[in-house]
Amino acid sequence: MQTMKPFPKSLSGSRVTVMGLGQFGGGLGVTRWLVERGARVLLTDRDPAEKLARPLAELAGAIANGSVTLRLGGHDEADFVNADLVIANPAVPTPWTNMYLSAARAAGTPVTTEIRLAVDTLHRDRTVAVTGSAGKSSTASMLALILNDDGRAAQLAGNIGGSILSSPRLPGEWTVLELSSAMLWWLTDGAAWAGLEPWAARVAALTNLAPNHVDWHGSFEHYVMSKSGIRRGQRAGDAFVSLFTEEQPAAAADVARATGGTWWEGAAVPTAAECAALLTSIDLPYVPGEHQRRNARLAVLAAEAAIRSGGQTPDRARLVAKVAEFRPLPHRLELVGTHGGMRCFNDSKSTTPDATLLAVTSFPDPRRIHLIAGGYDKKVDLSAIRDLAPQLAGLYAIGATAPQLAPAPPAVDCGTLEQAVRAAAARAQPGDVLLLSPACASWGQFTNYEHRGDSFAALVKSL
Repeated sequence: MQTMKPFPKSLSGSRVTVMGLGQFGGGLGVTRWLVERGARVLLTDRDPAEKLARPLAELAGAIANGSVTLRLGGHDEADFVNADLVIANPAVPTPWTNMYLSAARAAGTPVTTEIRLAVDTLHRDRTVAVTGSAGKSSTASMLALILNDDGRAAQLAGNIGGSILSSPRLPGEWTVLELSSAMLWWLTDGAAWAGLEPWAARVAALTNLAPNHVDWHGSFEHYVMSKSGIRRGQRAGDAFVSLFTEEQPAAAADVARATGGTWWEGAAVPTAAECAALLTSIDLPYVPGEHQRRNARLAVLAAEAAIRSGGQTPDRARLVAKVAEFRPLPHRLELVGTHGGMRCFNDSKSTTPDATLLAVTSFPDPRRIHLIAGGYDKKVDLSAIRDLAPQLAGLYAIGATAPQLAPAPPAVDCGTLEQAVRAAAARAQPGDVLLLSPACASWGQFTNYEHRGDSFAALVKSL
């Protein structure tokens, strides 16, 4: 590999290739940010223009004045080799094997992502990062709610969509980052691709670990290693909070055996008795599920660590009272309607088997649950969801993984979400629950989990 070009000190006039506009907002946000700083942006995406019409419309002015050049429907290696900087979309799987990113590195071109540019604009000592295989969105949202109180301000960002690069910030404001395993790889191990040092937040929190995103990482071991970046990159005096070992000892032991490590142990948490008392004190009147109360407990403990890091003494009673205001996030056990006495919940954000199992246990009687599951195969074991079928009122499988989830009755291979909703509605009784909790990614039939959840809500309303 040639000597790496220096990371541009000034982006004005720099040739920057943005790989992947996407639909999630990060590509759009970083392109705007680069243009504002005078960069000459070449935006390349494998999708054609018609599939990217919405985000491209928001760049119409920059495209018209020549600040942004488009290369759509495929990539050209020269755009990566001849750039001063490459911004890769974190959705690109196994980036270390991608031919275009490898060509950029071989040419000495720095390669990084939107999230790395974003965190470098934050005040590190006012940043809390949250990751995990399940529950990270709810935990991060609860944490932002708690910190946005008592004269404090907080902003939620990261893996929730959009970009914080151009977000206005208040003086002393906290930033709560939800970080995916791919983002964490780019912030730690992948930082070297741009000649940068690993990054980690002042306070970090882990919900749990379970097999996920093996399609991106290539192995479960690499997935867990990437997650470890949330702690591995921290400095002396930083805080790490997790109750994974205490809450799920068997799962933690399984992960340790599979990956050869226990990096999540030794977190800064209170005694077992104090943790139990804290859980008992938490009431979430708007959110179903014991697992959400555990997410709230982790959010309270992370908030306390953040407040202490600023030299203040946290008021636990006030934090617990604040988290009680939390309401379900869109696509996370969200009640979207009723039909004939059946309540319909959109849990489209649950894209792992563990997350779906937690959703199912949020309701008192599994025999009243009609579960819709399935989608894109992320190369994880779905047998735990398949084996739920005899315990449920119905299991309706959709997408590419439908044959795995419904190999035989009582599960039903419905193929599409519409057929699944209508099949469940035909069998449901008053008091039953219709639950979309797919345990799989949305790709194939839907653009993303939001598209899938919105489609489910529309189908419920059409019944």
